[in-house]
Amino acid sequence: MNKLTKDQAISKLTAMQYHVTQQNGTEPPFENEFNDNHEEGLYVDIVSGEPLFTSYDKFDSGCGWPSFSRPVNDHHILEKADNSYGMHRTEVRSVKGDSHLGHVFNDGPKALGGLRYCINSAALRFIPVNKLVEEGYREYLSLFEKHKS
Repeated sequence: MNKLTKDQAISKLTAMQYHVTQQNGTEPPFENEFNDNHEEGLYVDIVSGEPLFTSYDKFDSGCGWPSFSRPVNDHHILEKADNSYGMHRTEVRSVKGDSHLGHVFNDGPKALGGLRYCINSAALRFIPVNKLVEEGYREYLSLFEKHKS
């Protein structure tokens, strides 16, 4: 887990990570780190380390950003109305880090619940399953073990 204070974590962000998480920005579609990532693991908030999504809930929506059908825990996500740029959307933020993550839409696969969390890679850090214990996310191993059986 992230042992840095919020200010320390923010000071270590790249320009794009800062733009996305702190200025409600958006990274370019298809030109981001996790859009095509298919490795098993946990996606956490780049600022707070808060667990957000698993690879098992990730799907290819074709939109150019990582898309997930649901968060790891609804209590780690805050949804807010976003009427910027003349659009009516629902913004998704992390609770602890207050990072802008992206938006949620109701056009996801019906079989997965119908939601599409469209998330900027720049707001995420990926932790492969084999690094969960080492990185302090032991309690999330069970999310991956249940898929193995």
